[in-house]
Amino acid sequence: MAFDGLKRRQFLSGMMAATTALYVPSALAQSTTGKVPWTPSRADLPPSYPLLRFFTEQERRCVDAIVARLIPSDESGPGAREAGVVDFIDSQMAGFYGRGERWYMQGPFEEGFDGQGYQSEHPPAGLYRAALEAIDAHCRDAYGNRSFADLSEDEQDEILKRMDDGELELDGVSAQAFFDLILDNAIEGFFCDPIYGGNRDMVGWKLVGFPGARYDYRDFLDHNGARIELEPVSLKGRPGWNPA
Repeated sequence: MAFDGLKRRQFLSGMMAATTALYVPSALAQSTTGKVPWTPSRADLPPSYPLLRFFTEQERRCVDAIVARLIPSDESGPGAREAGVVDFIDSQMAGFYGRGERWYMQGPFEEGFDGQGYQSEHPPAGLYRAALEAIDAHCRDAYGNRSFADLSEDEQDEILKRMDDGELELDGVSAQAFFDLILDNAIEGFFCDPIYGGNRDMVGWKLVGFPGARYDYRDFLDHNGARIELEPVSLKGRPGWNPA
């Protein structure tokens, strides 16, 4: 997908229409099975997951600036910055996903092709650390000693487009591989359940009309594709719900 400022509503809505499930980090996946029989407006609340921290202050500034350009705020609603996507990514990098603990991470390392998935010799957290440092170093050299977060939006878009197109060379790390990773993570953080740190106020779900983690949808089985006008509900429930 070429980076062109991203027509956010069309791209995100189309992406959600093409899938039947939202991303939930497997590190945090837990059973939330309620008691039987079920009682309306009562639920077993899942445990509260603390948000972990991996990024330095400068790294967080850079990640926040990048995701704010990948999913910007516009007339259709809040973007990645307002949704807390940087918190989601930060916490994921501090956990087993960031360390690549469930992946085979030994050599040999060769050029992959589309469809093979993650191919970097760095675990995700290592790729972030190396790429963010290299991006800021490139920006300071090319833009008058300014880091990526200090550039104008047009300048940031230019950098991201070159990364996406494979035209930007960074010291010791693939710019295109990092762009692909952070784009995926930004989308995940924008649409995850808020319990994982992103999708603050469920702005991603509201954008595409996803009703969230409700008990069931039997009342809407025959809606003939019409939009379901329901406020989204997180795994944490909603105001007025009580633990069973």
